[in-house]
Amino acid sequence: MQEKVKSGSRNVAIVGPYLSGKTTLLESLLFVTGAISRKGSCKEGNTVGDSSTEARARNMSVEVSAASTKYEDTNFTFIDCPGNVEFAQETYNALIGVDAAIVVCEPANDRVLTLAPLFKFLDDWEIPHIIFVNKMDRANNHVIEVLNALKTVSSRPLVPHQYPIMQGEALTGFIDLVSEQAYLYHSGAPAQQIPLPEELKAEERAAREDMLEALADFDDHLLEKLLEDIEPPQEEILKDLKLELGADLVVPVFFGVAEQDYGVRPLLEALIQEAPEPETTAQRRQLGQNVNTPIAQVLKTYYTPQGGKISLVRVWRGTLTDGMVLNGVRAGGIYRLTGQQQKLLRKAEAGEIVALSRLDNIYTGDTLSIDKESVKELPKAESLRPVYALAIAPEHRKDEVKLSSAIGKLLEEDPSLAWEQHGDTHEVILWGQGEIHLQVALDRLRRKYNLPMSTHMPQVAYKETIRKPVDSIHGRYKHQSGGHGQFGDVYLDIKPLPRGEGFNFKQTIVGGVVPKQYIPGVETGVREFLSNGPLGFPVVDVAVTLTNGSYHSVDSSEQAFKQAARAAMQTGMPKCKPTLLEPVLQVKVNTPSEFTSKVLQLLSGRRGQILGYEAVGNWQGWDSITAYLPKAEMQDFIVELRSQTLGVGSFSWEYDHLQEVPDKLADRVLAMNGDGNGNSNGNGK
Repeated sequence: MQEKVKSGSRNVAIVGPYLSGKTTLLESLLFVTGAISRKGSCKEGNTVGDSSTEARARNMSVEVSAASTKYEDTNFTFIDCPGNVEFAQETYNALIGVDAAIVVCEPANDRVLTLAPLFKFLDDWEIPHIIFVNKMDRANNHVIEVLNALKTVSSRPLVPHQYPIMQGEALTGFIDLVSEQAYLYHSGAPAQQIPLPEELKAEERAAREDMLEALADFDDHLLEKLLEDIEPPQEEILKDLKLELGADLVVPVFFGVAEQDYGVRPLLEALIQEAPEPETTAQRRQLGQNVNTPIAQVLKTYYTPQGGKISLVRVWRGTLTDGMVLNGVRAGGIYRLTGQQQKLLRKAEAGEIVALSRLDNIYTGDTLSIDKESVKELPKAESLRPVYALAIAPEHRKDEVKLSSAIGKLLEEDPSLAWEQHGDTHEVILWGQGEIHLQVALDRLRRKYNLPMSTHMPQVAYKETIRKPVDSIHGRYKHQSGGHGQFGDVYLDIKPLPRGEGFNFKQTIVGGVVPKQYIPGVETGVREFLSNGPLGFPVVDVAVTLTNGSYHSVDSSEQAFKQAARAAMQTGMPKCKPTLLEPVLQVKVNTPSEFTSKVLQLLSGRRGQILGYEAVGNWQGWDSITAYLPKAEMQDFIVELRSQTLGVGSFSWEYDHLQEVPDKLADRVLAMNGDGNGNSNGNGK
């Protein structure tokens, strides 16, 4: 085979579902390439990836970790990404900066559906990716069955690059389907070439034909050779693999056991020979014509106890130097990261992923340049809409002043978090992607910023309205003390408005029975009462008309008329048949079609009103369900949705309208609001 020209670097993300072995694969890659002398393990908490306190406490990735190494004159930067769906934002933000991705999965047919959202993101962004079927020593299904299952969730053709050699349940070697050479694995050493096993020749030929036919779909010259039974040379097969992988047209598949380093060296060879070079990836991003202007993009933001803010960036074009001003901010040092370790660099060339310090007011996804005005903003991963919330408060009141600053830094590190100071319930609410996601955020507040928090479920922002109009409600305020007294006298008409109309105030005073200068006081008194109606909640969709009244030339004042108006509302509102309202969301749920009926039942069981469902246009085998869902039923909806859909179901939401609460539920809410507990359903008053 002729010598292949190799580019100097590759940036590769390691992605896949929770517990598929991504961090173990990273340890193996670093060990095999000599970057570390001893492999760590997730159980012992000493791996290069998962190095944060929160990750080690849970034995799972909770943020991306970068690690650099070198193999056969090629510099690699690997980005180990979380597998738990609650940290998908981390993965998506990192993926937009790599040249290729390794999708790690288990040989378990019943779990392949967990790969579907990841495959969709990779294909939507046209990110080249390779599948590494890990844990082949625990395979319960034949390799062909595994491949067929994987094909059901990939919109791109799968191209088996290897055929595993199994001895019982143990993986002992592999056959390279390009060279048709067989290899035997040895612990701690490269695989040894062996004769092709006779008993596997037929299966190997069938697998190779599958590979060649998949490649021929994109290469007419190769197709002609196959039709004429001409054996294509290895160089042509490798060239096709490189071209079609680089264009995200096919997905090569490898097999191995990362814990034993089996399959890791062939995987590295494929990344060198077939994965696109950084220059190719940059060309596909269409960065413009001025090749001398440096362009970089922030993939991840960290706040470290010692070094402060650090931004992990992909250098797309040009050279970054120490102290360079990017987007008007002078960058600090340039570092190459390997887990928690930092190696200081003088510069970073195009195609590298490095860390820059002290980029204040620069955020994840931002495009960086020395001349921002002349550079087009690069696309960035869409921020996931939060779906789970907790109300939080500092355990110590003295810490309230530093809460907003700490949460601001937390959101810089993790853009899939959000927070709000709720105007109705007066709670600080932290939003995220699930219970574990928020617990990790709270752990960081405690560890990094010494801000221990107490939490509870957010209160529902109930409102109330009226169903019956009343006329000529009299309110009088008369107070006599030394000197001038206070006197105000009003008659009000109160009536309901259509849902969503809010509040309307007007007056029909004739003959100056209430002087004009006192009428604003009447409106103020009405508004103040409506902030806490007879049921204990803010009142909406009400019209109040001032129709009559009287005044005293000396004792009347705007304040007196405000008190008179409150007295009239206090008398009149209970006569208007007040009723409780709850906020209703419009939700859009995405689910695999096989779970659609379960999701419909789930929504209906939570008082949801199904508006309709249809197939997702660009996602075969998935349905989108639209429904109205009371916000009171939303709190743990994402937890149950994921449990019903193998963890892949998702939803987005937006506030839609208020609706009356059913009588039995309203009685429970009012009982809780009145007993002083409030808990999750009061308004805190």
